[in-house]
Amino acid sequence: YTNAYGVYNDFYVREYLVNTQTSSQISWIGSVQVGVSLIIGLFTGRAFDAGYFYHLMISGVLLFEFCLFMVSISQPEHFYQLFLTQGLGHGIALGLFYIPGLAVISHWFDKRRALAVGIAMSGSALGGIIYPILLNKWFHGSLGFHSGVRASAGICGGLFAIALVLMKPRYPPNRPISVSILRSLKVFMKDAPYVFVALATLFDLTGLYYPIFFVQLNAIKDGIDPTVAFYTIAMLNGGSLIGRIVPNMFAQKAGVFNVLIPCIYSASILIFCTLAVNSAAGIILFSILYGFFQGSHASLITPAVSTTAVNDAEIGARLGVCFTFMGIGGLIGALNGVYSHGACHLKLSPPITDALLTTSYIFWRPAIFSGLCVFCGATCFLIARALLARRKGRRVI
Repeated sequence: YTNAYGVYNDFYVREYLVNTQTSSQISWIGSVQVGVSLIIGLFTGRAFDAGYFYHLMISGVLLFEFCLFMVSISQPEHFYQLFLTQGLGHGIALGLFYIPGLAVISHWFDKRRALAVGIAMSGSALGGIIYPILLNKWFHGSLGFHSGVRASAGICGGLFAIALVLMKPRYPPNRPISVSILRSLKVFMKDAPYVFVALATLFDLTGLYYPIFFVQLNAIKDGIDPTVAFYTIAMLNGGSLIGRIVPNMFAQKAGVFNVLIPCIYSASILIFCTLAVNSAAGIILFSILYGFFQGSHASLITPAVSTTAVNDAEIGARLGVCFTFMGIGGLIGALNGVYSHGACHLKLSPPITDALLTTSYIFWRPAIFSGLCVFCGATCFLIARALLARRKGRRVI
């Protein structure tokens, strides 16, 4: 569902918040949602290791559904309502169940862990194909925005119920949490390969979400038929569906890092290619290819981090710390954020990518910035792979 945020962003920019907020300010909703959901992993990863799996999952699901309902009763031109519910509220909710949902898979698989995670995460891409099509038709059709959000909440609720029945941790609870977060950080930060993996995720998340959030808006501003533009996010997630499975199949024998690194370099090159994409055929090809490589990044991160773990009991904590770095990357433009309260609206200084975009929609600036960030992330993964190869004494990493 989060992969369909580009539909919301486009709707807010062009219709729902058009008179009171700039595109830069609106982009805070998606940036905060992604950043907060990952930063919370610092705590949820440790809580998962301590045996609080169902506590995290159920509370996250309930909060997610509540926030969706609140979005459905929000009022046009009231930015603060959407920021608090879809940005902050959904960010917290996602943070509560995202890492536990990933880490529990690692409990059940060892040799085929990468493939198992890839298959599980392909469900996210499948939802990313279906939801953008549904949301675009609902928001711009007879159902409208508010009823469309409520309809999507009903679908999400049913799927959450199925997930809660099917998921179960393998290892017994390890209560109480005896090691402090600070001590865990000190231990992990002495592990050089893990440090470079964490830095890689920070750089990658700073740039990877730019095309996902803006591909539909970019297509419309380039004069591409809205009928085609409305399907760009669905096509991107279609590529992501394949990218979350196929590379993981090769990762079993070739090594997680050996597959992940070329995929991230390819994603950075594709971001630079957006500078030359201005036709329907080009945007379709870009969406599918970028979705493939971005999807491989999403599905291979968990097994890559797990590779650095000393034992399976610390996978949750390592994922939590690493995902916190990813959250910082998602919020990197917020470091200059200043809050100012008006009568009805909460305005924030814009994230970097949208500040570079400006109200004149100068797309080459955020494209260069995002492409360089992803390139730096791939290079950090390359260094981490070299260090792990030296430690483990093998080339398949």
